[in-house]
Amino acid sequence: MTHRRARSALPPWAAYGLIAAIVLVLLALFAFAGGWIGPSRVSGAAVSDALEYNAGRHAGYRRAHAKGLCISGTFEANGNGTALSRASIFKPGRYPVEGRFSIAGGNPLASDGRNVFHSMALILRTPDGQQWRTGMDHAEIFPVADVAAFVGLQRASRPDPATGKPDPDAMQAFLASHPEVRSFQQYMKAHPLPDAFTDGPYYSINAFRFTNAQGVTRFVRWAMLPEDPLVALDKRTLGGLPRDAVFDRTLKRLANGPARWHLIVTIADPGDITDKATVAWPAGRRTVDVGTLIIDKALPAASGGCRDEVFDPTILPPGIAPSDDPLLTARSAAYSNSFTRRASESARSILSVSAKEF
Repeated sequence: MTHRRARSALPPWAAYGLIAAIVLVLLALFAFAGGWIGPSRVSGAAVSDALEYNAGRHAGYRRAHAKGLCISGTFEANGNGTALSRASIFKPGRYPVEGRFSIAGGNPLASDGRNVFHSMALILRTPDGQQWRTGMDHAEIFPVADVAAFVGLQRASRPDPATGKPDPDAMQAFLASHPEVRSFQQYMKAHPLPDAFTDGPYYSINAFRFTNAQGVTRFVRWAMLPEDPLVALDKRTLGGLPRDAVFDRTLKRLANGPARWHLIVTIADPGDITDKATVAWPAGRRTVDVGTLIIDKALPAASGGCRDEVFDPTILPPGIAPSDDPLLTARSAAYSNSFTRRASESARSILSVSAKEF
């Protein structure tokens, strides 16, 4: 019997060309995910560089939201979310949560007496191995719509060591070309600043896609709305606030019992903007209460276990997906780069005058 070797359907030159094309496509996808190519895209390293330029370099700390507090608790799903998403986290039950409260800025020793973001970042896990990571701010909107503008804002708003304020000429020039930032400043001026992390709301800011078991996809945003009544800080006297006032009040509040928030999902109407975090959706959109977040423990970052967690908002379970908002990919790249930098540094123990490290 004569055996014949099977011939390749492609000549060698074509096979090598196909392999090369596949490699190039994979490299392009890698570069796109890292933020190095694509429209209006800036690398995660460029974001970290801009944050360091603004706040200085603090070895071992996050480049953004450097001052934080580790938290843990549970999420009690009431089952209402299963109509919106097939993610396991919405099935009735109790699920462990770990996370972090923080204040915006790259300086871990900054005062709490600043009219800036208060943030909540969470990791929600289910027994089947799904994870939902989210980073939320107490403001409903973000100051910029894309990462290039974010980098520009960090550079324009860098405080002058002599005055503690940005160069007015640089800031005015930036605001002239980015009116959305001025709108955000007006928003922050008009809205209350919570006196503790436990009485503030937190918003997803970006839009996401929820897909249910029937394959129906909707654009959504969500909010954590607190059961604790809001107590607002007096913005006229923020400069005289003790440096760790918000953190101290939060620790004192949690020492007296758990704090609770309701997870409220807002469903977009047709035509609502889903690719710009600078634009809030109109009032009156349909909302669904999908469960209760219960935070019962808070510890300084040095001992709380959240230091090495990355709260990448694109790490999502099946049934939740990013929208077309370009900030989501940028946030993912920036968080990854920030983690790589701090992991490679010798983390120093930076203590406050009250001998605490947040």
